[in-house]
Amino acid sequence: MRLGVVLPTFRDDLDEAFTVARECEESGLDGVFAYDHLWPMGARTRPALSPFAVLAAVATRFPGLSVGPLVARVGMVGVDRLVSQFRTLASLAPGRVVAAVGTGDAKSRDELEGYGLTLASAEARRAQLASVVGALRDEMPVWIGAGAEATNALADATVALNLWDARSSEVAAWSRRGPVTWAGPAREDLEAWLDELGDAGATWAVFAPGVDLSVLAGWRRGA
Repeated sequence: MRLGVVLPTFRDDLDEAFTVARECEESGLDGVFAYDHLWPMGARTRPALSPFAVLAAVATRFPGLSVGPLVARVGMVGVDRLVSQFRTLASLAPGRVVAAVGTGDAKSRDELEGYGLTLASAEARRAQLASVVGALRDEMPVWIGAGAEATNALADATVALNLWDARSSEVAAWSRRGPVTWAGPAREDLEAWLDELGDAGATWAVFAPGVDLSVLAGWRRGA
């Protein structure tokens, strides 16, 4: 199981993100990711750095890390623009980009409306997601953010389903259908949780900002 960390991007600058990325690379972890939000959920006055700009800067400085958004929402930009962003990032980090994409949901409606955007219907967003997946699946690893059953059905033997803060039993159930990745906050007994996720069949475990990197590195060395 590969290990990743979400970078701290609800900041005014990249200093802390670079520090975390450096520590991840030095610790032998596999990748770093960035949220795709216009502001932290529920905190519209706080900053949020653009994920693709952050990942481009990190990818060029830390060649040992895979990079990707977690997850890029199709409603933020058009399909062609989103596909172009992934391809541009891949040109800077060939073989190291994870195209993690999702439909978004009503929880982020205020972000979109705050910038004059509209939350399209679930069906429209799912169609956009399918177009992005179809364009990129032969070029780089693709993850689909889990949601409604119709969205999850877009994952298959080559496109992973990314489960947010799911139980290990859910990971195991989905892993019998195809590749599964897990993301979420760290659990109290982190090493035991990593064992559970690995046994359940997760191909990646990606942790929210603030996870103890030394524990991840120690688990990796002992795995």
